[in-house]
Amino acid sequence: MTADEKLKIARFLDIAGDSLYTGYKSPAPEYHFCDDAPVLHEKAQAGDSLQQISSDIMACRACPLCETRTNAVPGEGVSSPLVMAIGEGPGADEDKTGRPFVGRAGQLLDKMLDSIGLSRNSNCFIANVIKCRPPNNRDPHLGETSACAPFLERQIKLLKPQFILALGRISAHYLLKTTDSLGNLRGSFLELNVQGDTIPLLVTYHPSALLREESLKRPAWEDLKMLKAKLES
Repeated sequence: MTADEKLKIARFLDIAGDSLYTGYKSPAPEYHFCDDAPVLHEKAQAGDSLQQISSDIMACRACPLCETRTNAVPGEGVSSPLVMAIGEGPGADEDKTGRPFVGRAGQLLDKMLDSIGLSRNSNCFIANVIKCRPPNNRDPHLGETSACAPFLERQIKLLKPQFILALGRISAHYLLKTTDSLGNLRGSFLELNVQGDTIPLLVTYHPSALLREESLKRPAWEDLKMLKAKLES
């Protein structure tokens, strides 16, 4: 069995688990985790835009999260960002408003970025790995991240950020295709390859983790200082 076949089986089992958990019922052909990707990449190569990506995200029904969301959350920020901050997924406030990082964790993220001269209003773009809120803020399932993967890739390819800030374990694991600990991934710039482009990536703690655990604020500040030094250089 090839690696691709194993991945397809894992995605199928993930979808089946969602169906049993949520009661979601939909014909199998509506799930296009693999088949959608080439089409979405073609759009990115043929004059894509943030507006088009947002429209596609709003219309997406590729996983069961579309049944429980209030709003999809494409992302927010400038079109030529110095830094693209990427978190895990929307929470309750984000699901309600359709905007990323607007709850307590989002307010803290804004302060973190502002401390090193960054803002979603002037030189940043903020997004998540998945664009719809998982029930009860649980970790996203493999099928859900697979469904959203082409959207995030299109955003990165279009925005061409100079740096990426991965916020938290799930974002870091997804972007870097690793299961290494956050402690091992922090502390140095890594490389993210997106369709031939190489972007420096820095991993830090998710703002929600800082709200839960005060002791993480010091190492998170060290990460931010590292990013600031890189920006200034």
